[in-house]
Amino acid sequence: MNIRGLPTRGSLVFAGLIVALLALPNLATAFFVNFVMTQTLVLGLAAATIVFLAKYGGMTSLAQLLLFGVAGFMFGNAALEAGARGLNLGWPPWAAVGFAILVTTAVAFVLGAIASRTAGIYFLMLTLVYGVIGFFVFAQIVEISGPGGITSIQRPDLLGPPVRLYYASLLLSVLAYLGFRALGRTAFGLALQGSRDDPIRMASLGFNVPLHRTLAFTLAGFVAGLAGLLNVWWNGQIDPASISIGPTLILLIIAVIGGISSFEGAWAGAFVYVLVLTYLRDLPLIDRIGVTEARFNTVIGVIVLAIMVLSPEGLTGLAQRLRRRLGRRSTIAPDPPTGGSVAVRKPAKEFGGTRP
Repeated sequence: MNIRGLPTRGSLVFAGLIVALLALPNLATAFFVNFVMTQTLVLGLAAATIVFLAKYGGMTSLAQLLLFGVAGFMFGNAALEAGARGLNLGWPPWAAVGFAILVTTAVAFVLGAIASRTAGIYFLMLTLVYGVIGFFVFAQIVEISGPGGITSIQRPDLLGPPVRLYYASLLLSVLAYLGFRALGRTAFGLALQGSRDDPIRMASLGFNVPLHRTLAFTLAGFVAGLAGLLNVWWNGQIDPASISIGPTLILLIIAVIGGISSFEGAWAGAFVYVLVLTYLRDLPLIDRIGVTEARFNTVIGVIVLAIMVLSPEGLTGLAQRLRRRLGRRSTIAPDPPTGGSVAVRKPAKEFGGTRP
């Protein structure tokens, strides 16, 4: 029985998780918070843009890591002064932030406008081409990067201590999660989902399907740009190899591990990926069975294969199935007592009679 005005079980779990994450710096080691969890939140935020496009728009994009990287490159070009690689504009950090987000959003709008009239495998391949082109642009044009990338990137003074970057990543992740979920209930979100299910019918009803897809791609690019800024502040440098085909596929794998139809899955997949990346080499006797750091991608592939076999919906699908199973068990009535004065009486209608 649901009582209006009272929080649901899901909202209580979400609130409890946020409280735990807020308190985490006081409970865990600095390495776990500043390396594992910050990286998890950043990658989860980027993967959430893949989930958003796939869940609401039916668009599986491989261009999100490119937009993630564009923001990092543009910040480095704008913030660093003479003597570093790039444009060396020497702008104040927050002006560089605005410049990076503006350029990233504009690039996302242009790329989205081009891709908005394609669907399915054609959209996937076109966004893959975007990623390849972006890699060569930054690798070959030394004025904005070159093969060595941009190094010595400093975060703004406001985010100086590493724990502040963790809290900034947590804040943006929560806002993106709530914003994406709320957007699905708006007129724009419902029209986007209608375009996903039946674009021809939506167009016949007067909806501009390409425009809706373009705006969705632009919004996803904006959020990916925010994640890219967090990443370049966390990492301190960025190079074209970080947006090559390998990392692009890794970001998609993160979304698949968690569940590409669930926003929670973006961060769940990122957490599993970062845990394996960080602690695999420290497992006892792991090298005795041939698992080394050089074979990390093989381990990730085995994990993805296992999850897809057990649950095509990813980790969130497994969690939902477990919750439903536990819910069914809790609703099973206990056996009636075999002795005593309590009698179980069936309704008279079952026997064709009437109640006395």
